[in-house]
Amino acid sequence: MFEKRDVNFPVEGGVELSAWLFVPERQNGPMPAITMAHGFAGTRYHGIEPFAEAFAEAGFVALLHDHRSFGDSGGLPRQDINPWQQIDDWRRAISYLQAQPEVDANRIGIWGTSFAGGHAIVLGATDRRLKAVVSQAPTVDGHASGLRRVPAEAVADIEARFVADDRAQLAGEAPAMQQIVSSDPDKPAAYRAADAVSFYLQALPEGVWENRLSLRSTRWARMYSPGVFIDRVSPTPLLMLVAEHDHIAPTDLALKAYEQALEPKRIVMLKGGHFDPYLAELPTSSREALDWFKLHL
Repeated sequence: MFEKRDVNFPVEGGVELSAWLFVPERQNGPMPAITMAHGFAGTRYHGIEPFAEAFAEAGFVALLHDHRSFGDSGGLPRQDINPWQQIDDWRRAISYLQAQPEVDANRIGIWGTSFAGGHAIVLGATDRRLKAVVSQAPTVDGHASGLRRVPAEAVADIEARFVADDRAQLAGEAPAMQQIVSSDPDKPAAYRAADAVSFYLQALPEGVWENRLSLRSTRWARMYSPGVFIDRVSPTPLLMLVAEHDHIAPTDLALKAYEQALEPKRIVMLKGGHFDPYLAELPTSSREALDWFKLHL
């Protein structure tokens, strides 16, 4: 049993992030804790809560936040993704978690999925307050992933759109927007694959998500390669959960990154594609993460 609390905490620029804090009811002194966040252009409502519940049921405090400008968190412009800003904000989430009276500040782990799986690698490598890292279906090379997502004949067009957007912002216009997912080839979108469309358009509480994203988010994502940090995570223990047929965060890129990681490390291969760790593979992905945190926290 656990208590789920709605909490907020401040980050840079006067912005407040919204989060759920899951606190086990049975407490025998300060408890280990896990800081968590969602992936690219999602929210904590996108299939993440079951992981937090599993951790809390096992005796871990879990803090699951929405990134700035998404979900219930503040921040303008809305639906805007700067990976390095998200990482800076996440450090504040770690500080907030450490300050909770129920938490043992020396036993903090991090769990990130997809784009946030890349963040977990960066933070694991650069913040020694973290004592265990779980990176699920992680982005490790945004440039290589982006090249596979955008056909070669369309690269010149998207680069021209990036330039036009930058010039428009110089003139005082708001950042250009596009859809996050669309099956219509005539509409600019970050993702077109059927599994991505289905996952992002799942039923959610009203008002917590919208199918739009700043165009510059795509540019920043293509510039973001968190895998270069992977050999710096050690000596913090690293678990990578990799889907066998992942085309969003390509499987081969994740496997190549894992080879560069130093001990202690472990990899678990999950069946299916990028979104199956939240769906058919949820029992396995949550159990493997939980076992890793039990071992190292």
